[in-house]
Amino acid sequence: MTEPGPFAALPRPPVVLQVLPRLNAGGGVERGTVDVAAAIVAAGGTALVASAEGPLTRELARAGARHIALPLTRKGPLAIWRNARRLAEIIAAEGVDIVHARSRAPAWSAWFACRRTGARFVTTYHGTYNEGLPGKRRYNAIMARGERVIAISEFIAGHLVARHGTDPARVRVIPRGIDPVRFDPARTAADRWMALARRWSLPDGAPLVLLPGRLTRWKGQLVAVEAMARIQRRDAVLVLAGDDEGRTGYRTELEDRIKALGLLGRVRLVGHCDDMPAAMMLASVVLSASTDPEAFGRVAVETQAMGRPVIATDHGGARETVIAGETGLLVPPNDANALAAAIDQALALSEPERAALAFRARENVLAHFTRARMCADTLAVYAELMATGAAAAADRGP
Repeated sequence: MTEPGPFAALPRPPVVLQVLPRLNAGGGVERGTVDVAAAIVAAGGTALVASAEGPLTRELARAGARHIALPLTRKGPLAIWRNARRLAEIIAAEGVDIVHARSRAPAWSAWFACRRTGARFVTTYHGTYNEGLPGKRRYNAIMARGERVIAISEFIAGHLVARHGTDPARVRVIPRGIDPVRFDPARTAADRWMALARRWSLPDGAPLVLLPGRLTRWKGQLVAVEAMARIQRRDAVLVLAGDDEGRTGYRTELEDRIKALGLLGRVRLVGHCDDMPAAMMLASVVLSASTDPEAFGRVAVETQAMGRPVIATDHGGARETVIAGETGLLVPPNDANALAAAIDQALALSEPERAALAFRARENVLAHFTRARMCADTLAVYAELMATGAAAAADRGP
């Protein structure tokens, strides 16, 4: 028997408009937007996405969703008002039921448009957001104003309540999900990771320690470099796989520290990697060494899906995605000695121990952190809002 879909109990499937700045490739916000749009279409709903053009626009169309080009990257007050007016026109013309905002400037425009049209307003709170400038907390607070606020981890849910006083009854914790088919060791052909090994000029037989992530200080590359100077396995190679995105000063600082520690040849800065499953298959251990808490921490989940040992810092979302001692290791943030000891521990695992960890790690992901589960839970939030609207309308009567 076929199970009823998420919108089966509704009078009709909803029209959902997601808003974000741009459909860039590689980002978790953008990837999640496309995944949820595809799930809406598969469930019989209508999926619209408003943003500036980006690399994922074609993929959105292939999923059966429709893209509406709007300059939602602009953050000035006048641009926000103009976008609000345009979004209100779209809501009216398309019969939009729910607007789902995934970033702050588009969320302000969407909130004004929903107040004008009566559409339901949902937000996803993706990070802790910097508050260094005056007025920034008020600007950030729009992400806590949804009728339902999706938090991507329990850590973020706690942050919402503590920072914005959000009513916990409006918060729904929906962890980000990965594609377990893409991140599957059985589907990652050897020629893919062998090609990376040649591209990165890795020594034959050397254990690879991999740290994926853009080159920015809080991702912990400097801590990893310091740890490499202290590990016992002197043959191990650390690969920092990520683009500097114009942060040339930080890249130079990394290069200078690598040289000062005598790690030339043992630490490689390889730039962006477009085949992360292959990179993880090549790795003996993967690091998520962030010095600030990750709101979720996709690297730790992807690594577990690939059955590789992961070492993450013991704060933020990693406490929820990594089961310490069972599916990976957790170390204090900014502690090069602890990270070095954990790397040596992971590299010393026997083959049976690695196999047992790989099984537990992948099972953890399949149970809690898949794209299918994330989409199903998000569509359930939409259905919940639609049902409450229908009930309220019935109570009002004709």
